[in-house]
Amino acid sequence: MSMITALVQSRRTLLASAMVAMMSGCATVPAPVSLADTIAKTPSISTLNGLIAAAGLTTALQGTGPFTVFAPSNEAFKAVPAKTMDDLAQHPKKLSDLLTYHVIAGKFMAADVKNSNVKTLNGADVALSKAGEFVTIENAAVTQADIAATNGVIHMIDTVLVPPVKK
Repeated sequence: MSMITALVQSRRTLLASAMVAMMSGCATVPAPVSLADTIAKTPSISTLNGLIAAAGLTTALQGTGPFTVFAPSNEAFKAVPAKTMDDLAQHPKKLSDLLTYHVIAGKFMAADVKNSNVKTLNGADVALSKAGEFVTIENAAVTQADIAATNGVIHMIDTVLVPPVKK
């Protein structure tokens, strides 16, 4: 009988240790950091991170904000023709215009989105839409919403937005 009791106590101790380990893991969740740092730490938007650095916009996205960034995923950038990506690499102003077309001044959580036109940092308007929990910006769907940062929020999208040609 004492061997069974020892086994039960051993299992309880093991279970308790596992619970403590899980709970301590929860306590070490990192605090939010800036938009630029959050983008840099998110593997699924690493292409965007590289382009932000190339355009010299990292410091701006570390600023006070708040900003809402509609961040195209790596998959979204794969759909952009190589010729277009090469052109952007050779023309920093075009790259900056494209990237700032994905940023809105202010912090808009998915729940706050209303069907409206909003001005981007690029100066052009974009159409925001919401149907239930489904949010879109122009022709791009938000695939992951409300990624918190200290100076705003990021919404991952499935398409690279192309700004209108400035006249």
